[in-house]
Amino acid sequence: MRLMYVFFSVRIHGSFLFVNNVSCGIKKEEMMGDFINSAPLFVVILLLVVGFALLVKGADFFVEGSSSVAKKLAVPSIIIGLTIVAMGTSLPETAVSVTASLVDNNTLAISNVVGSNIFNLMFVIGVCSILSTIYVQRETVTRDIPFSIICALLLLGLGMIAVGDATGMTLGHFDGILFLILFAGYIGLMIKSAMKARAEGKEVEANDEFDAEELKVMSYPKSIIYIVGGAIAIAIGGDLTVDTASRIAIDLGMSQTLVGLTIVSIGTSLPELVTSVVAARKNEVDMAVGNAVGSNIFNILMVLGIASAINPVSLIRENVIDIIILVAFSVVVWIFAATKKKISRKEGIAMVAMYLVYAVYIILR
Repeated sequence: MRLMYVFFSVRIHGSFLFVNNVSCGIKKEEMMGDFINSAPLFVVILLLVVGFALLVKGADFFVEGSSSVAKKLAVPSIIIGLTIVAMGTSLPETAVSVTASLVDNNTLAISNVVGSNIFNLMFVIGVCSILSTIYVQRETVTRDIPFSIICALLLLGLGMIAVGDATGMTLGHFDGILFLILFAGYIGLMIKSAMKARAEGKEVEANDEFDAEELKVMSYPKSIIYIVGGAIAIAIGGDLTVDTASRIAIDLGMSQTLVGLTIVSIGTSLPELVTSVVAARKNEVDMAVGNAVGSNIFNILMVLGIASAINPVSLIRENVIDIIILVAFSVVVWIFAATKKKISRKEGIAMVAMYLVYAVYIILR
């Protein structure tokens, strides 16, 4: 009887502790939201930078920990590069869009992805090609860019048709699941293609930032710390970014769409820009177009797939216009890449100029 009493006492006491911990977590989030809403603008901007830093470093830690575990489990390096490392570059956008979706900040969830895709496509590739001519791989022209255009058109079509939703232009649960199925199929196709190329003795590069030889293999406890710590940093960074971006939008009289298309999307894409510019200065940008296009595919299928599968995401008229512009820019890059399988300095200047014109347009509209 005494043992039974002790057992139920522990269970009941443990339940109270769990409930108290959950309520404390909610209160802490509310306190952070209140602090951001009442803090001076320069403090909010500083917190936004902290949020970006947590997103980027959290993604790095998560990828390092996950890759180490995969390596210890004898997962082939090419698969690690095509899955864990490739998806890791989209973790900041995932955190921001999922967080925005959960708090019903739908315009930020969509504009973050679309803005990031346009920035990667036109500005990052444009700057790289100005510094050094970019040679484009055949698979990028024949497979990746056309598929990225299909993904953008699918986003536009599903958002406007709103399959399974009676509320208007909405990416619902069905759309999110469809995106994730397509994402899994795309990853499977990439792995199959890479393994086939390796079997034929061809050189395969899954990611120009990924080197199997430099991959740190850590102990399981350290890997778990990296994975959990990275996930926590990503979650906190996502919350900070969404809350501070919303406050900045209110203070500066900007729409959530404009903040998502500019401040947030550029902030989450800065690591790609810095890495690409460093690579361009070393004349190592052959994979730049493929990486940017692959990141855009991941952003639509994985990021918006997860966000809309968890909570439906509504589109507004500006989102539709921006997706159409994304499709148009993708076609432009496709044409540039298809001619002589390279993007020249003149074409790079034209791409950056088009991005700047677009930036002026979204600010003035």
